[in-house]
Amino acid sequence: MGSLLCPSLVLLFSLWVTLISPAHSLDCSSLKLPGGKKQYSNCTDLPTLNSTLHFTYNATNSSLSVAFSAAPSNANGWIAWAINPTSTGMAGSQALLAFKNKGSMVVKTYNISSYSSIVEGKLSFEVWDLEAEAGDDGKMVIYGSLKVPASAEKLNQVWQVGPGVTNGHPMKHEFAKANLASLGELNLVEKMSSGASSPAPAPQVANNGSGDGSRVREINAGLWILGLVSMLVLM
Repeated sequence: MGSLLCPSLVLLFSLWVTLISPAHSLDCSSLKLPGGKKQYSNCTDLPTLNSTLHFTYNATNSSLSVAFSAAPSNANGWIAWAINPTSTGMAGSQALLAFKNKGSMVVKTYNISSYSSIVEGKLSFEVWDLEAEAGDDGKMVIYGSLKVPASAEKLNQVWQVGPGVTNGHPMKHEFAKANLASLGELNLVEKMSSGASSPAPAPQVANNGSGDGSRVREINAGLWILGLVSMLVLM
């Protein structure tokens, strides 16, 4: 009995570690934003460049509040998040771009009319409450709010990171696979089975916490499963 029990306990311990490991339990909803002063209803892990987007869509006044987080390709680089009102790529996108300027984080707006014309300027829609912060983990965060078309259900978004800034102008980003694939749709509302729409779901509120509540729940679930299987093995 003892020879069978030891391997079983080792297997059960491995299962428990897997259930509570950070890689398994953490996602964008547990990301701690550096400022710790804003809350968002939704978050999504973007598929490239190790970036995330927290957002709240207010259908009443057609506004979108966002917090885009990513690490620049170099310590003195830049990050950017954009909406493209007319297409799906970079050309035509309306970008919020952040970088360090003389030690302080700044956010600038760029109306990217073409791939050869990246000029700082006013966007085609209203934006406000723009600010940026840098975290100890090397990531930067862009905060802002913007006006979106009335009754919008989805937007074309683009995001990017770059290596540096020269005389206040962002240097070109890399053209690796991850950089070229940094675009997609942002769903503002969720389609219901009846065809009606509701605001995009909020798996957890993304705030200045570190996701401890969901983490505790997952640990408790892991312990419960471990205890149940242990009882079955010992019977």
